[in-house]
Amino acid sequence: MLFDSHTHTEFSADSEMKAEEALARAEQLGIGLVFTEHLDADYVSKDGKAFTFDPQAYWQAYGRLRGDRLHLGVEIGMRECTRSFSEEFASQVDFDMIICSQHLVDDIDIYYPDYYTGKGKQEAYQRYFVQMAMNLKTHSFADVLGHIDYICRYAPYENSHISYREFADEIDEVLKNAITTDTVLELNTRRLGDKEAVAYLKPIYQRYQELGGRFVTLGSDAHDAAAVGAYLSLACDFAEALKLQPVTFVQKKMVKMQK
Repeated sequence: MLFDSHTHTEFSADSEMKAEEALARAEQLGIGLVFTEHLDADYVSKDGKAFTFDPQAYWQAYGRLRGDRLHLGVEIGMRECTRSFSEEFASQVDFDMIICSQHLVDDIDIYYPDYYTGKGKQEAYQRYFVQMAMNLKTHSFADVLGHIDYICRYAPYENSHISYREFADEIDEVLKNAITTDTVLELNTRRLGDKEAVAYLKPIYQRYQELGGRFVTLGSDAHDAAAVGAYLSLACDFAEALKLQPVTFVQKKMVKMQK
């Protein structure tokens, strides 16, 4: 069975999706889910949302739902100044899977225009990848590196796609550190409906495979039920073409998946 290994319910500050809604949609699609609620420690968004949650309350609410079709995880925003807190947070309950992602660069949320003000694409993207590579070394408790192309969603440039050739050195450092630390690369499905995005992503994942990467998780990053499982079949085809094995995690142990 395939798993959508990156979803957010109402335990995440930016999601109102009910667990039951997500599970109902997953059942319709014949897939499993991993809930991966947000922790960006010591961060409050411009609209006053704190990106954290109580892991004990999370376990109390969803522990009864956990089983063969639902695993419970967390998505942690990587910052060196919060690494120790994040590692301790991740140890409070038995998370099945820990995603670590780069949401802030130089302590600025790249969701907002502020990060890009006064920066060309080269500088903005280089800083993103440099900090991602550095943080991978210190966030050794991660199972998965989330959405390497996250910055493409919000960057204001005419062409926001990541050109591997343009950032080859920086991307290689990220990929090498992921492999060295046994951190699986996520294939985030959100942008796979865009053929141009797929064309830009292919060289990145091809390079991952060339450097020794063998596994990917598949995740929609769904914040509402309609997005659960989005483009999962396309993601499988993408991975298969590059000889990458889709996996998920159960009790921090990798499990291979088949389409």
